[in-house]
Amino acid sequence: MTEPRLIEISPVTRVEGHGKVTIHLDVDGNVDEARLHIVEFRGFERFIRGRLLWEVPVIVQRLCGICPVSHHLAAAKAMDMICGVDQLPPTAEKMRRLMHYGQVMQSHVLHFFHLAAPDLLFGFGAPAEKRNIFEVLKDQPELGRRAILMRKFGQDIIEATAGKKIHGTGAIPGGINKNLPIETRDALLAQIGDMRLWAQDALALARGYTLDNAEMVRNFASFPSHYMSMVRAGDGALDLYDGNLRALSSDGDTIFDHLDTRSYHDALIEDVRSWSYMKFPFIKALGPDDGWYRVGPLARMNTASFIDTPLADAARTELMATNHGLPQHAVLANHWARMIEVLHCVEKIDALLHDPDLQGTDLRATGDRRQEGIGVLEAPRGNLIHHYQVDENDQVTYCNLIVSTTHNNEGMNRAVKDVAVKYLSGQPQITEGMLNHVEVAIRAYDPCLSCATHALGQMPLQVELFDADGVLLDRRAT
Repeated sequence: MTEPRLIEISPVTRVEGHGKVTIHLDVDGNVDEARLHIVEFRGFERFIRGRLLWEVPVIVQRLCGICPVSHHLAAAKAMDMICGVDQLPPTAEKMRRLMHYGQVMQSHVLHFFHLAAPDLLFGFGAPAEKRNIFEVLKDQPELGRRAILMRKFGQDIIEATAGKKIHGTGAIPGGINKNLPIETRDALLAQIGDMRLWAQDALALARGYTLDNAEMVRNFASFPSHYMSMVRAGDGALDLYDGNLRALSSDGDTIFDHLDTRSYHDALIEDVRSWSYMKFPFIKALGPDDGWYRVGPLARMNTASFIDTPLADAARTELMATNHGLPQHAVLANHWARMIEVLHCVEKIDALLHDPDLQGTDLRATGDRRQEGIGVLEAPRGNLIHHYQVDENDQVTYCNLIVSTTHNNEGMNRAVKDVAVKYLSGQPQITEGMLNHVEVAIRAYDPCLSCATHALGQMPLQVELFDADGVLLDRRAT
C-alpha cells in the first residue's frame, strides 16, 4: 500500500437510530483514526420551546420508539419539580417505578436477544444473512419464544401503568393518572414465575458467554475509564428510578458521591466536536481530556454498592469478582450486566405487584410553582437527564437533554478505534466480518442514536473504500 485510505461504514446496523463509522488507514495499512459519527441533527431541545409544561412528558417520548418511557418519566420528574412537588404519593411513585422496571426489562431483552444474540450465538464473522433474530428463532426456537414473551411481559407492564405500550400518558406533573386494577395485577402475577426462571436462564447464557470467552472479552474494546450512575440516597444501592449521582475512577476511587441530581451541571459539562452532532460530556473537575466517563448497565454494576434484590445482588457479586471487586472494563460484559438488571427488574416487579399501594386513590400531589425542573433517572442504556425552564405562562423557555448514548459518546469512539486497530490494521481488502467486529463494539453499548438524531427515509448499508485522492477502490452494498 502506498496511499492512505478511508473506510466508511454507513449506517451502523442493529442499533436504534442512524450513524456511521469512518476508519482512516495510513500508507502502511494501519488504522490511524476511527470515529463514530452521528450524522443527523436532533431538534428536540429547540422545538420543545414554547410548549406547555403539561405537554412535555408526552411530546418528548417521540424521541424514541424503544425507550419512550424513560423520556416520559424523566420529563415528568422535571415537571414535578416545576409544580413544587418534591414527594409523590406512594401510589404514584410505585406506579411510576413499576412502569420503569417494565421498560428496562423489555428494552434489555430486545437488545440482548434481537440485536446482540446473533453475534454471540453465531460469531462476529458469521455470514451477514445468518446474524439476525430469525436465524436465532430457527436455531433455538425455545430461546426465541422466551425472548418474545419476556419482552411482551415488559410491554404489558408499561401498558398497565402508562395506558399504552408505546407513547403512553400515565405519568403527569405531580403524579400519575391511574392506579392498577386488581384483575390486571393478578394477570401479571400469573406470569411472574416464568419470568423469573427465564431471566435466570438468560443471565446464565450471558454469564457463560463472558466466562467461556474470557480472553477475547478482556481484549475486545476493553479499556479503563471513569463510570457514573445514579445510586440510592443513603446506602448507594442500585436505583434505576431515583437517587443521587456517583462517579468512580477506573480504579474504583470516588470522584464525586451522592451529588444531588439537581446539581448535575456543577459536575458535568458538554463538549462539542466538528465531526458529530452528538456532544461529548465530561466531568468538569477533570477536564475534557481526562474527564470522560461511561454509563449503562456495566457502569451501574461498577458504581452501585449493592443491589437490593437477592438474586440480582448475588449475580452482581459474581460479576464484580471477575476483576477482584474493582470496576470491570470489558465492554462485552455489558451483556452480563444487562441480564442481571433484567432479573433485578423481575424481582422488583414481583414485589410491587404484591404492594396494595398500587390500588391506592391518592394519585397526584401539588405544591408551590417553580420556574425550573430537572429530572434524572437510569434509562436502560444509562443515565438520562432532562432539564427545563418555564415562564409565567407555563411555556418551556429552555430545554437540555443529556441522553445515555451522549454520555457514552467518547467511550464508543474509543471502542471503535480499539477494534479497528486490532482487526483492520494491515488488511488489504474489506470483509463484511471485519467490519461487523467494529459494529459489535458499538452494539455492546446498546446505543439509541435516535434519541440524539432524526432521519427520514431508507438508509441502505453501503461501505466504500477510497484512496487519498478520493478515487473509489471498492464498494460493498446491501
